[in-house]
Amino acid sequence: MSILAQIVIDQRKEIALKKQMISQAQLQDMPHYNRKAISFADAIKNTPMGIVAEHKRRSPSKPQIKLQSRAAGVAAGYEQAGVAAMSVLTNGQYFGGSLEDLLLARAACNLPLLRKEFIVDAYQIHEAKAYGADAILLIKACLNAEETNQLAKTAKDIGLDVLLEVHNLEELTQAPLSYVDVVGVNNRNLKDFSVDLSTSITLAKHIPSEKIKISESGISSYDAIEKLSQAGFDGFLMGEHFMLQENPGKAAHNFIENYSS
Repeated sequence: MSILAQIVIDQRKEIALKKQMISQAQLQDMPHYNRKAISFADAIKNTPMGIVAEHKRRSPSKPQIKLQSRAAGVAAGYEQAGVAAMSVLTNGQYFGGSLEDLLLARAACNLPLLRKEFIVDAYQIHEAKAYGADAILLIKACLNAEETNQLAKTAKDIGLDVLLEVHNLEELTQAPLSYVDVVGVNNRNLKDFSVDLSTSITLAKHIPSEKIKISESGISSYDAIEKLSQAGFDGFLMGEHFMLQENPGKAAHNFIENYSS
């Protein structure tokens, strides 16, 4: 069984337990639920470089990135650095994140926040809204076409932007995009965790021109950003490059400032 398949199984078990504790109606009564979301897509399009900086403590491929990281401090630092948006990992078992990280990041900054999670149930989308997210991630490798479409529609119906992540042309061509705002190409191979930026460059021309395009994983240099920009990408999700450094916010600031100068 692949790691992704196991994560999805674990997610469904966790969601069933959560539903017994907190109902969707209770989520909708939380203060942030009726907050007007900031456009994740517009922020990427309208911010120089379009960097989506990530908060991530660990991952299956890197079990120790920054285990003691505090989401609020990282969020404030990223905002000062001038990033377009922030991605917050909320998966606990595999990434060391939590919904509390999302809530604290929301309190600490005015950036558009992406809930980065393995979303397989509409309940998680209502959670995202209740805890202060502006956008959600849908991973095509976890979902069939009908599930993708229904979950994306649920997000749009409650005012959230949708980032759809694909890994290859088959996933892209099978994905319904009507309710998708941003298409992300993940350069990481899910089978062996290797990274190849040519994945993004190859898929770029197949993404509809009206969709915001971002490249994800393995982006750590100005050369990579230049090549991907030339291929048509509007933004770049950068997680490990900043999180592996002592001060992620300062690292993001230096990266953006040096690129602009």
